[in-house]
Amino acid sequence: QVQLVESGGGLVQAGGSLRLSCAASGRTFSIYAMYWFRQAPGKEREFVAVINRNDITNYAQSVKGRFTISRDNARNMVYLQMNSLKPEDTAVYYCHTNDYWGQGTQVTVSS
Repeated sequence: QVQLVESGGGLVQAGGSLRLSCAASGRTFSIYAMYWFRQAPGKEREFVAVINRNDITNYAQSVKGRFTISRDNARNMVYLQMNSLKPEDTAVYYCHTNDYWGQGTQVTVSS
């Protein structure tokens, strides 16, 4: 059983930055690939970023160069640093691994 709890969302102006955090339970956290997804109103949930057990990362083209995913296995945490935010980044952001999802954290970027 894995529980994921996101935090760090909020309202920010275009061009600003936010750092999302995801706290994960479970002693085997370090072996899991960890993902961030997002879902904007009226749209399907979409992939944002992933970091695997070897710290290899991959990003959606829309966020590449602006977002950075990282993890701290000692603290069972995964992060998403979001810079140069755009209004189209507005969405609920979810942490995900295996079959588990967090409850999401709202990110709103004003123009």
